[in-house]
This record gives sequence, C-alpha cells and structure tokens, in this order.
Amino acid sequence: MTDVAARHISETRVQLAQLMQPTDANVTGNVHGGTLMKLADTAGAIVAIRHAGGRVVTVVVDSMTFLEPVYVGDLLLLDAHMTWVGRTSMETEVIIDAEDPRTGQRRRVSTAFLVFAGIGEDGHPMSVPPLELVNDEERREFAEAAERRARRLAGR
Repeated sequence: MTDVAARHISETRVQLAQLMQPTDANVTGNVHGGTLMKLADTAGAIVAIRHAGGRVVTVVVDSMTFLEPVYVGDLLLLDAHMTWVGRTSMETEVIIDAEDPRTGQRRRVSTAFLVFAGIGEDGHPMSVPPLELVNDEERREFAEAAERRARRLAGR
C-alpha cells in the first residue's frame, strides 16, 4: 500500500458508545477492567483498519490507565484516533469517558495507547499509508507516540 495517499486523522477517527450491563461487572456492580480493555481494543482496531484499508492485528497495549471506576448503568463513550504511523505499524489513542445517562454527567475513566500492524492477505505485515499531520497538536501527538515507540523498542 505504499502508493496510497496519506490519510488524515479525521478520516479514521471512531466514536463508540456502550451501556454497561450486569454481565460487564462483578457482584458489587463495578465494571471489569477487562471489559474496558476489550472495548478500547475494538475502537483502536477500527481506527487502524480504516487507516490501513485492510486487516490489522493488535501488537501491544502500550499503556492503559484506569482513573475512575465504571458502574453498571454507565454509558461508556470511547473516542479513538490515530497518533502515529510507521511502515507497517500504527499507534492509536483511545479515551474512555463514563456518562450517567440520567444526568449527563461525564467523567474520564481511562486512556489507552494501542499498537496495531497491517496484515496482508498472505498473513504477513503490509505497508500502511502515512499519516497526514496538519497542525501543531497532531505533530505533538505524533512526536510523543514516536517516543513511546522508542521506549518499547529499547525495552525488547
């Protein structure tokens, strides 16, 4: 896919919403962290699939913070976007807010950075389009993601 034009972050951004049910939680009504991780992986993967224009696999969850508890009845709002693109790999940021649907009050509950690799039909890594950066905020996020990548590679 090296001949494909660069894609802007806005072309692949994803917003998902999911109401937390009793099956998502423990007996005290707190939603499992794994439920948030699965939803973050789904949102990040959709961004990566849109960007790559094909199949992707999750390579690593670089980090995921749990800032506040999530409860049964909360509406989870996930906002995922591309932060960095290399030759075959891509990093996405997923921000998760919880909303009380009765009051509309929202709180930040988690932020995650996930790395995906584009996979060709043959099952091997494939090149993905470059990321078009158009403003200082996007360039800052790209630079921060490149630093996270360098730390990951140094830790191997």
